[in-house]
Amino acid sequence: MFYPITRLRRLRLNQNIRDLIKETEITLNDLIYPMFIIPGKSRSEEIESMPGIFRHTIDNALKEISEIVELGIKAILLFGIPEKKDDIATGAYSKKGIIQNAVKSIKKEFNDLIVITDLCLCEYTDHGHCGVIHDGYVDNDETLELLSLTALSHAEAGADIIAPSDMMDGRVAKIREVLDDNEFLNIIIMSYSAKYASAFYGPFRDAAKSAPSFGDRKSYQMNPPNIREAIREIEQDIEEGADIIMVKPALCYLDVISAVREEFNHPLAAYSVSGEYSMVKAASKMGWIDEQKIVLEMLTSIKRAGADIIITYFAKQIAKSISK
Repeated sequence: MFYPITRLRRLRLNQNIRDLIKETEITLNDLIYPMFIIPGKSRSEEIESMPGIFRHTIDNALKEISEIVELGIKAILLFGIPEKKDDIATGAYSKKGIIQNAVKSIKKEFNDLIVITDLCLCEYTDHGHCGVIHDGYVDNDETLELLSLTALSHAEAGADIIAPSDMMDGRVAKIREVLDDNEFLNIIIMSYSAKYASAFYGPFRDAAKSAPSFGDRKSYQMNPPNIREAIREIEQDIEEGADIIMVKPALCYLDVISAVREEFNHPLAAYSVSGEYSMVKAASKMGWIDEQKIVLEMLTSIKRAGADIIITYFAKQIAKSISK
């Protein structure tokens, strides 16, 4: 049937009708809020390049988490910034490390909150790369050993989900093996399966103080033009035991999210990264956009593309709007 019998505008007549046939909706169940943890006490540092986002000591983080829980957000993703760094990322797998202590404190006070730990070495190495360096190159297999030690320490601290973001070959299999061998059979692995070498990570590297001191990460993070390679990466992670897969970044990779959703039935996360957040904040500060509408449109596009889970620095902002 064609116009005038079919008038598609009938279904847009008013807000109630539009809501009735809405195909995609953001809910609190979709959201994960990232947080940055630093050593010390009673200290919070606003991240200059990410207005409204802070580095917190554990005690101050607990205060923000109380707000998060009150808003109905059910999951957080933790990044740690240690007091000292070295070339083998000792702080990453120390049982008394910043993340290990944070997880214990959080789970003691908020047992039902899903605590996800980012698993990478870049915040803990003095060179800023995601693994052990030999002759200017990240040694894949030696890095796996340190990643597995770190994963085990996170599990022992009480993490619910471990999220390897390093992009080393074979990391999911190695982590699953170590967790299972130590009877952490129910720890979920949410793998950064298709993590691109993106220019959108700049503000995060400022936040986590993790920019490489030399070179770049293109020898292990994915080349942005490639989508078939992303399918191969994700297929391998699933075969190795990943429970949840992820595409990062989100906004410029909606086609990748869509392709992955078509190919696989696993739960799919997408990380709306720091650059996406900071661009919106900058444009909003200038008065060029309606921030709230832009944020909702962005996150809706990510879910519409096929993501089940959205990691976003806007989680609190969205949660407040949903609860109104």
